[in-house]
Amino acid sequence: MFSRTRVMPAAIGLAVALAASSALAQAQLAQTKTYALKFNHVLGPKEPYHDGFTRWAKAVDERTKGALKMEVFHSSQLGKEEDIIEQIRQGANVGQNTDSARLGNYVPGIAVMNGPYFAETLEEVAKLQKAPTVIKWKDELAQKHGLKVVCFNWVQGYRHFFTNKAIRTPDDLKGLRIRTPPAPIWQESIRALGAAPVAMNFGDMYPGLQQKAIDGVELVYNNIPGGRFYEVLKFANETKHIMLINFQVISAKFFDTMPADMQAALTEECEKAGEATSKEIFRLEGEVEQQLKGRGMTIVEDVDLAAFRKAGEKAYEVLKLTEAKETVHREIGKK
Repeated sequence: MFSRTRVMPAAIGLAVALAASSALAQAQLAQTKTYALKFNHVLGPKEPYHDGFTRWAKAVDERTKGALKMEVFHSSQLGKEEDIIEQIRQGANVGQNTDSARLGNYVPGIAVMNGPYFAETLEEVAKLQKAPTVIKWKDELAQKHGLKVVCFNWVQGYRHFFTNKAIRTPDDLKGLRIRTPPAPIWQESIRALGAAPVAMNFGDMYPGLQQKAIDGVELVYNNIPGGRFYEVLKFANETKHIMLINFQVISAKFFDTMPADMQAALTEECEKAGEATSKEIFRLEGEVEQQLKGRGMTIVEDVDLAAFRKAGEKAYEVLKLTEAKETVHREIGKK
């Protein structure tokens, strides 16, 4: 007969082995679990952003060995931007390219980044990534509103006014109905600069111009060829009134379900793709400008930027964002 003292070590050893085996199995199961993310944006398939998003998706797929699959949908195929953002807040595994103006509906201060002449160079945008106030806003979006900012270094370029008359000063915009996205900072910015803002979805702009519901739009150069706006507008007025910083947003709940290495892959590859795409967009702007000239558009370069900068300050005042603007500008060393 075996003694109790001989049996117990063997039993303990077996239990330890079984526990280790179970832990290993669970780890292997976690590693083999796959995740799917559907990513939506409003732009067309020929826009530089679409290429950038598909490169981001490919990089994530390769880095995670297929464990995280991103599928990119252009032209609002998944739905309107505002509707997608609400789905994200509820925890859906979807993502959206958006801007601080819309995010300002949840955290008002962050809308300041969409104001007139807030950031004017890619170097300033890079500094914003580490600004304490901006980091606080991002944390609030995730913790209180379920919106995880994956990265926000995607810059679409400078927004200009595209109209059927030359625009050189804010006075030239008086009486013109200019399409804007439906967000307070955007509408107040356009109003401060002299025009009457008209909230309208991206896809409705072309028919809106045809039907004279609006007199012009304010977009970046790279939007114009894809939307064929040169067919209904004659002047590209280089006001550079907003350097459009875009945010890539997904559900905070969905993000938190992923392993740390997958989270890192998603955020780090987002930043790499954003930096590359932004640089490519600025490179392409000159080419697009020449294309538009060839299609009959007139480029108005002699714009009174000082007058527009001064006029734009009213938007911050109306929305009580002047202090937020000055705080972030101090943090990034912008005068």
